[in-house]
Amino acid sequence: QVQLVESGGGLVQAGGSLSLSCAASGRTFNPYTMGWFRQAPGKEREFVAAITWRGLSRDYSDSVKGRFTISRNVAANTVYLQMNTLKPEDTGVYYCAADRGTVIHTTTEDYDYWGQGTQVTVSS
Repeated sequence: QVQLVESGGGLVQAGGSLSLSCAASGRTFNPYTMGWFRQAPGKEREFVAAITWRGLSRDYSDSVKGRFTISRNVAANTVYLQMNTLKPEDTGVYYCAADRGTVIHTTTEDYDYWGQGTQVTVSS
């Protein structure tokens, strides 16, 4: 089992920045691929970004490419999401997820463990 705890959400004006963190505990010695997803009110949970175990591969949704950066500190069992030039449409609950696979997946069904989420609100 892996437990994931997100932090760093909040309220920010459009054009601003936020940095999210996700701390993992439990069976963290396995090579998990880590992802960030988000869910806006009334919408499906959608893929935002993912990174493989050693950070050699990363992927982003088209809507955040060039503005968001995913990174991880394997020794600290932590994954980060740096969000710049935020837009109101980035508003939602952001979830951290762990995938026991070694390649990047962009669908929720492929992830095995989830955090409780952190709220990000971008005002216009």
